[in-house]
Amino acid sequence: MDMPTTSLSMEQQFKLQVLRDQVKTLSQDQAQEYLIEVMRQNMVKENLLKYWMKKI
Repeated sequence: MDMPTTSLSMEQQFKLQVLRDQVKTLSQDQAQEYLIEVMRQNMVKENLLKYWMKKI
């Protein structure tokens, strides 16, 4: 059975917990830079998905 796209797999949940633990050690400046980079990567991913959806 397929899981809903809004749910996380066990592996993703584990990776998220590891990330939570790592983020706790960042300074505020490092956390802000990290957040901006994650958002940039998410936007690139979104652009790629839109591009590929248009190709289909």
